[in-house]
Formats: sequence, C-alpha cells, structure tokens
Amino acid sequence: MRELPANPMLYQVNTRVLMRAMGEILGRPATLDDLPDEALAHLRALGVDWVWMLGVWRTDAAGRAISRTNPAWQAQFHEALSDLREEDITGSPFAIAGYDTEPAFGGDAALARLRERLHAHDLRLMLDFVPNHMAPDHPWVSENPALFVRGTQEDLDREPLNWIRVGDTVFAHGRDPYFPGWCDTVQLDYANPDTIAAMSAQLLRIADRCDGVRCDVAMLLLPDVFERTWSAELAGRSVLPFWPEAIARAKAAHPAFRLMAEVYWGLDGRLLADGFDWAYDKALYDALRDGEAGHVRDLLARDQAEQKRMARFLENHDEQRAASVFPWPKHAAAALLCFAVPGLRFLHQGQLEGLRVHIPIHLDRGPEEPVDETVLHFYRRLLSVLSEAALRDGTFASVQPGPAWDGNPSHQRFVSALWRGPDAETVLLVVNFGPDRGQCRLHAGLGDGPLTLDDRMGPESYVRDGAELERDGLFIDLPGWGFNLFAVH
Repeated sequence: MRELPANPMLYQVNTRVLMRAMGEILGRPATLDDLPDEALAHLRALGVDWVWMLGVWRTDAAGRAISRTNPAWQAQFHEALSDLREEDITGSPFAIAGYDTEPAFGGDAALARLRERLHAHDLRLMLDFVPNHMAPDHPWVSENPALFVRGTQEDLDREPLNWIRVGDTVFAHGRDPYFPGWCDTVQLDYANPDTIAAMSAQLLRIADRCDGVRCDVAMLLLPDVFERTWSAELAGRSVLPFWPEAIARAKAAHPAFRLMAEVYWGLDGRLLADGFDWAYDKALYDALRDGEAGHVRDLLARDQAEQKRMARFLENHDEQRAASVFPWPKHAAAALLCFAVPGLRFLHQGQLEGLRVHIPIHLDRGPEEPVDETVLHFYRRLLSVLSEAALRDGTFASVQPGPAWDGNPSHQRFVSALWRGPDAETVLLVVNFGPDRGQCRLHAGLGDGPLTLDDRMGPESYVRDGAELERDGLFIDLPGWGFNLFAVH
C-alpha cells in the first residue's frame, strides 16, 4: 500500500446498519464478503485512507436483553425509528462479549478477506478496542472475576444503576466519573496488574487483524481519572499507567499500527504523549458548533505538528448528525474549518449525503431518508480539493485577519490560513464564520507580480498585484458563513 499522507481521511461505517441494509437488498443475511469491491473503490476515489468498521466484534444475549428492556433507552430508539421492532435492537457494539468477529458477518475469516480487499484498494482497516469494560456475558466475567471491579450486595442495593449481579458476584458497571454506569457493561479493574496484562495482550491480538484501532473512552484508563472514578473501591490500591506499555508492545509487533483515542475533558495531549497517533479534537467540534470564531482561530493557530495528530469531525456515532446540528450554510463553513486544516479528517457514514437522523448504536437499522443534494454536491467538491497534494501533505500556517477599514470589527469573525504544497502550490483558506456579512484584509505573503486567485469551492476568480497585496492586504468581503478556498498562481 502507498504511504499515508500527512493528513489522512477516515470514513466510519456502522457495520451492523450496513449489513442489515445489504441483507435486505440481497434477500438473505449479508456478510463482510458481500461488501462490493465497487464500494471500496468508491471510498478510495473520494480520498479515503482509513475505513473504521464500527461494531465488528461479537455481542451476545446479555447485551441485547438489556438494550431491549432498558426503559431509559427506548425513547431514543423510537425517536430514531417510528416503526421500531424488537429485532432492530441488537445491543451496543461497546458491550463486547468476545473479540472475535460476529459470526453472522462471516467470522474472522471474512474479516481477514475484507482486510485484504481493502489493502488492494489502498485502504486501511480500523476496528474497535473497548478497554474500559466488557459485556456481562464475556467469558472472563465468570472465569476470572478478579479482573473486574467487584462490590457487595449493599453496593447493589444502594446504587442499582451502578452495579449488577452476575451469578454469585456483584460487579460494577463501566462508567466515567460524571454519570451513572453503562448498564450493559462490567468494569475492568486497572488496579489489578493481571487486568493490565490481559488487556495489553488483547490489544496485541487485535493488532494482528487490522491496521489500527479506535479506543473507546481512552481517557478513563489514565491513573488519576481511574482513581477518581473508583476511589471507594480501590481501598488504597494504586493504578499503574496502561497505555504507554500496551501501545509500545503493539507497535513493536506491528510498526505501522495506529491508534486513535476517543478523549474528552481536554486530556487529548496526555494521551498523545502516551503514544496515541490521533486524539479526538472535541474542542474544535464544540467551537464550530457554538460559532466561536475566535476560539476556532486560536485552535488552528497551534503548532502544525500538534494539529496533525488531532482527529477532526463534525459528526460520529456519539454526536448528532451534522446536518441537524449545523444549519446550512453554517454546515459548509464548519466543514471547511474542520477538514481543510491539518489532522485526521474523520467522516461518518451518511454525513456526505446530509442525513439528519442519529441512529443509536444499539440499533442495526435507521429510517429511510432522502439524500440532500446540496450537501452531497458540496462534499463531493470539498473532498476533491482535499485529495490534492497541498492539502494532504503541505505545510499549514494560520493567517491573522485584519480590519478592512477603521471602525469595522467584522474581521473578528474571520478565520484564515495558508497551505503551501510540496511542489510550491499555494492555497488560501478564508471563512467568515458568523451569520452576518463581513470584511477583512489578509497579509498572507502570497508572492510578487501578477497573481491569479481561483476559488476551488466556487466560480470566483481574481487577478491581483502581489506587491499591492503585500502593502495593503487582500480585501475579502463575504456573506455570513461565506468562504473561499483560493488556489493562488
């Protein structure tokens, strides 16, 4: 396979939803072998480098039963599917009963064949690693209960949302420090060295079968976070770091193996220091969602090497659909500032088509929705530009917008940056990230002599004098949420 670009693209697939939809077309249950090569070639043509197949691993009866009976979840399921049926509720893919491929999808042999086919299309396979917890019917729960956080009947009586009885033992549900437990899971005990060893070995086995993993709630394993969450149950036991050694072992066996951390609370830097290749950029998502142009500008002014390790997204299986959160044309402006910048460009199944209904991860079916042709046309054009060398492997520097004239503060809503490609290509990104028309001037050092600025996202084309731009700045006038992505010749 070809070498990864500096700023690769990842496409997330909900495997269960995909297999269900394909099965309905085929008139029989679909397996990973049924995923057509044409679909893989299409992803590659879009510029995708990684395919994350969410929900490949086996889940069993316990998780499904909890998902089908938990009253707190039913309203979400009915909101997504007005014609919800019990068979649509297949359980959470994060309540893993075993790290082997779901038999209905063809098992491990079909997964291995899919990986080979992805490689034939220069695509890499990313799978899930859920290190914090497991399903109540994972074999370890009965065979080696000491690997999990255990409690008493008093704990279960006092906090029934945080504890579960399995056989003769009371176990804690997996959780974070701020919310009740995930009631379809059992919490692993990272104060136990045997748990650390077992899960490190598990990561190594996963690394044998894919090219990278997305690590669920990775920050929960940081020692201070784990100790804060489980202080009462630790009884003075210390928690050792998990990630540095586990990642080093996986990469020693597979040097090209890559890891992406799901991380919140501003802890992304710590996980990157522990060895992760990418970490969720929740701060950028929040700033884009909230329309905070100044915060976006600050985030994109950070060191490029740091930015290249951030996973940038507008939606995923946890967040609501971008088309429902970002009204048009704010959606387009946010997409430019999310994807036409350094980092792992993280797209979600259905995002390019402008789908609006968030499908809960417990379901294997979503509603039928029409494609939003405006959104689809925009993304097709954007992805075409993102596939070019300047934006995949170039250098990136933010450009500070200045006022267009005294007394006009609208430049404060602008975000601008300059890409320079490996063959001296120059691309200027400028976005008016606010609802009202605004103006600014940019001193971007575009060069001397006559310059042509061709908008790669629209029909605009201008000829300007480089010396004049250096002296006065490039004048930009854009409507609310307007943008340009100028190729400068």
